[in-house]
Amino acid sequence: MAAVATPVRMATPTGRWLLVATILGSSIAMLDATVVNVALPRLGADLDAGVGGLQWTLNGYTLALASLILLGGALGDRWGRRRIFVVGVVWFAVASALCGLAPNVELLVAARVLQGVGGALLTPGSLALISASIDERDRGSAIGAWAGIGGVATAIGPIFGGWLVDAVSWRAVFLINVPVAVAIVWIALRHVPESRDESAARSIDVPGVVLGAAGLAALTYGLIASTLPVTVLGLVLLVLFGWQQRRAADPLMPLSMFADRVFAAANLVTLVVYAAIGGTFFLFVLFLQVVVGYTPLQAGAASLPITLLMLLLSSYAGALGERIGPRIPMTVGPLVGACGLLLMLRIDADSTYVADVLPAVVVFGLGLSTMVAPLTTAVLSAAPSSQAGLASGINNAIARTGQLLAVAALPSLVGIVGDGYADPQVVDDGFTQAMLICAGLLVGGAVTAALLVRRGPSVHEIPVERQARCGVDCPASYPE
Repeated sequence: MAAVATPVRMATPTGRWLLVATILGSSIAMLDATVVNVALPRLGADLDAGVGGLQWTLNGYTLALASLILLGGALGDRWGRRRIFVVGVVWFAVASALCGLAPNVELLVAARVLQGVGGALLTPGSLALISASIDERDRGSAIGAWAGIGGVATAIGPIFGGWLVDAVSWRAVFLINVPVAVAIVWIALRHVPESRDESAARSIDVPGVVLGAAGLAALTYGLIASTLPVTVLGLVLLVLFGWQQRRAADPLMPLSMFADRVFAAANLVTLVVYAAIGGTFFLFVLFLQVVVGYTPLQAGAASLPITLLMLLLSSYAGALGERIGPRIPMTVGPLVGACGLLLMLRIDADSTYVADVLPAVVVFGLGLSTMVAPLTTAVLSAAPSSQAGLASGINNAIARTGQLLAVAALPSLVGIVGDGYADPQVVDDGFTQAMLICAGLLVGGAVTAALLVRRGPSVHEIPVERQARCGVDCPASYPE
């Protein structure tokens, strides 16, 4: 039983303030997972960082988020969702200030890790607070507003971030979070009711948290530094994590859920597909600035059609997945996305946006729009309704892990190392190889879906209006 004050209607002042706080909170956490891409070339030049420093600038945040997001949800259920949400926002703000003031790339990476910890604390709570506090008659509308407005923020975020880099500095991309966080905390403490799950287990799976985080950290470091012993150590730690999860009384990630073939297959597709997405966005923005000559603002705006298509089409794709089952959309979507990546191979220093860049991003966006909502539906449909929140959290963590590993491994695989990110020829050659690899990953995801995702919508189907934001950063989240 969840302990919560009397549910509030969305049209009341408390309901509106709650929406503002949760939308702003989820938006700053999500934007800092994507907007920083636009600032990387300027950031690297200013701090004299190599490709490894840029990789860690992205992956430090994603590593902490992927490792701890399940823990953040569990802490909110046990100790109070508003409390953990506010702690996460404050933590995120302090870390953002440290990022903006970092004198070198080493301290920036450390601050990004701290920022990811804050994101892991606040992200699960933003949607869970709506689910726990808004009257059930308004809950679908509230989640729709949360998803829609958050989606708009995602769409304009890279453009705004590019403008900040051009007009002010890359540091402003981080510092802008501080006043927003102050507003969120003020609203949350004054207007957002507290809630918790009284039936949640009181113990925290600390060994699972440690093994999972250490395994991902070692694997990421090994891939970035091309160090085989550390890579092997990371794999060993992740195997130990799986063994420990089987034996834990209250595991962080119950492996019994993966006994369902559709759940396991959908998460495998998530890992592969989001690896392709993460690798593509990391190198595409870099490629546009270094090879094509775009400014940060232009590079941020170039991928806007992808987000707009997902905002416009995800609900229709979700409805289609409900009617015909998720298998076909999850097969066709990655194949269309792979075609978009192959179209990116036409882009060079003499390309124009309308003739060369736009067709590629539109086709890629159509592929993602076709796939993401049905993929989320497949994950949630394969889990009992009582475990929908946990299923969503696992899928979200797996998506971020795919992005993390792609950003760690891809640059060295295609020869973009050291200061090579500033050399147009090196980036051009590496980008071509990388897009072929990412297209191959998408085809692999399509084949996996075609072979293993056979079940249509089940009795646990999640209504489309309650499938929260489907974005390029991670799959939709769903509150338990």
